[in-house]
Amino acid sequence: MISPRAVRPRLGVFGFLFAALWLAASTTTTAQDTPAPAAAVPAAPHRPRIGLVLSGGGARGAAHIGVLKVLEDLHVPIDAIAGTSMGAVVGGLYASGLDAHEIEAIMTSLNWQDAFRDRPPREDLTFRRKQEDQNFLVKFPLGIRGGKVLLPKGLIQGQRLNQTLRRLTLPVAYITKFDDLPTPFRALATDLETGEGVTIDSGDLTSAMRASMSAPGVFAPVEREGRLLVDGGIAENLPVDVARAMGVDILIVVDVGAPLLKRDKLSSVPVISNQMLAILIQQNSKLQREKLRPDDILIAPALGDTSSFDFGVVKRVVSVGETAAREAAGRLASLAMDPQEVQRYAQRREAARQIPPRIDFVKVDSGSERYSERLNDLFKDLTGKPLDPDAIARRMTTLYGQGSLDTLDYRVVNENDRYGLSLDARGNSIGPNYVRFGLSLQDDFQGNSTFNAATRFVMSEITKPGGEWVWDFQIGQTSLAATDVFLPLSQFSGWFLDPHAEAQVRNVPVLNGQSEIGEYRLHTYSYGLDFGRQFGNWGEIRAGVQRLQGHSRVTIGDPNNPALAAQDFKVRDYFVRFSYDRLDDVNFPHHGQQATLQWSGERNVRGPNRVTDQITFNYVAAHSFGRDSAVFSTSAGETLEGNVTDVRLLFPLGGFFNLSGLKADSLTGPYFGIARLLLYRQIGRGGPGYLDVPTYLGMSFEMGNVWQNRRDVSLGDTHKDASVFLGMDTFLGPVYVATGFDQHGQQAFYLFLGRTF
Repeated sequence: MISPRAVRPRLGVFGFLFAALWLAASTTTTAQDTPAPAAAVPAAPHRPRIGLVLSGGGARGAAHIGVLKVLEDLHVPIDAIAGTSMGAVVGGLYASGLDAHEIEAIMTSLNWQDAFRDRPPREDLTFRRKQEDQNFLVKFPLGIRGGKVLLPKGLIQGQRLNQTLRRLTLPVAYITKFDDLPTPFRALATDLETGEGVTIDSGDLTSAMRASMSAPGVFAPVEREGRLLVDGGIAENLPVDVARAMGVDILIVVDVGAPLLKRDKLSSVPVISNQMLAILIQQNSKLQREKLRPDDILIAPALGDTSSFDFGVVKRVVSVGETAAREAAGRLASLAMDPQEVQRYAQRREAARQIPPRIDFVKVDSGSERYSERLNDLFKDLTGKPLDPDAIARRMTTLYGQGSLDTLDYRVVNENDRYGLSLDARGNSIGPNYVRFGLSLQDDFQGNSTFNAATRFVMSEITKPGGEWVWDFQIGQTSLAATDVFLPLSQFSGWFLDPHAEAQVRNVPVLNGQSEIGEYRLHTYSYGLDFGRQFGNWGEIRAGVQRLQGHSRVTIGDPNNPALAAQDFKVRDYFVRFSYDRLDDVNFPHHGQQATLQWSGERNVRGPNRVTDQITFNYVAAHSFGRDSAVFSTSAGETLEGNVTDVRLLFPLGGFFNLSGLKADSLTGPYFGIARLLLYRQIGRGGPGYLDVPTYLGMSFEMGNVWQNRRDVSLGDTHKDASVFLGMDTFLGPVYVATGFDQHGQQAFYLFLGRTF
């Protein structure tokens, strides 16, 4: 089975062979051909049936792969597998027909940090969600329903991991009885309502593996056949009884359960809570071990205190499992097949794997009717064609990237010898309304600090095409209240209307050279209408008109100073903006590009200028070399009318990454330009879920200035600045500790939370 936005691991030789098999088969079957399970080649009658038991253990479960590698080297057959949690994942992949070396290639090449994140890669989000990322950086949205704040059912919904497993098990997607898999299989889960262990022996293989590893509080529970399922390790971490019931004679049992922590490490509530759960799991595993018979073989890899959450050590853990299995090689070798049996065993496992079937129909699962129109529109053109996981993934991304779903999934189903896609879309458990937060904090350690806190409340799906009503509130150096109603004109057309209104108050410094002589408090009120079109999820063209009025008053400085004269204004503002965004991350980009080009023109109703036109341009490009990344960005702006006195129309420079050696906003003018080159290296890996923080060490080089007249603009008249920084990509947004230098010897220090440019 396959599914939405699948995260595609590099499969090496396996991927090449599988693609070749698919292509070859597709040229020899007609459009009416559908796969059917091949008759299984029975195991040789004179040898004992062997069952494999794989325990749970998170990242420690990678040791199961090392054990499987040794079993294959020794030609030890496996006639049945029972697995729990990560043991169910490794066991399920092996049961689907993959061999140990293929599974190892998958597990060691998979980006676990991405696999344990639900949100699609930023480049797959809709353009509107990308815009939201620019300012609302806190990564945990909270749901609002019935006046109550809702939290997610788990830190991880499992969407991306689910799709990875679907793609890997594609050749057996049509099989619904696990006894018909290349190797019979059972997955263990726990019923969250009753606490009972649940043995999964049929249905959808991918959801069975996902349910078995859904650790409560980390992964969201999996709803399957009317039950709410979580990690099987809670009920039976070492499923000896389940494997025995599959009609085997001898068990090979691999236990990778974590040892209990010593007193000196029981130092926090989460650690103590985890220890309590580990005690229960260990006691259950002990009872299962006591049921082993003399002929059974127990393998317990010496993993020490290896963390269950540290997927960065998969290669080492595989090696430890391999070592442990080789220590039992004497007993294992006695179970080896003769050469004729080896060939028959391989044929039996390969016979059940099929090319993807032709899709004859698409249907929507019960409970997903709310999204039936959108799903049918997206997938109806795939009928009558062989199942193409890439085409399905692209369509899934279109809908899932809107950000209104917890999960988007599909299964291959067989109805009256016709194969189809059964689609399942589940809205946000915290939605459809949600709230996001943004924070910005800057301190230069010289008594100058700024702070802004923002909240966005989104009422989503207010129209069938996916309309949204958004309210924004912010307090701090800039305070605002704003609302807009985003109205797509039709489903997936890209055309939209966006009426909006805003009230804003902010501080604006008044400079004489680089010296601050005063400060305005600028009050602005506006309302208007935008019209535009989005191009897929990568670009947008938008035009609009708004009525803008307000005033500025002196809060610091001599109000009698002509340079600090109060100003009133009332203007009509027109603009046209083209935006392009394929950047993978707004905090610490690794690849992609982002660009914005805008013309805006004010036509005066009342104020200091009759006509003002401005053109601004911003560009960012990123490229990575392993753990090292280079980011180039440039920004420029020009006011087409000279003698600009309105403080709203002056461009500021100065501050972190904006001429880092200078005080923030210490340069202002009607013309500006700046270019930046950032180089940084990832020194902290960042773990799965939200259990670690990616950390970067880097430097920047900046060149730019502001000018009062166009004739003064020149590269020779620019400031050359640099910075050295330590950056962390936290759930609150990017955090930097940095120092900046200017060519004239000025130096600045920064503690910075939020976006920088």
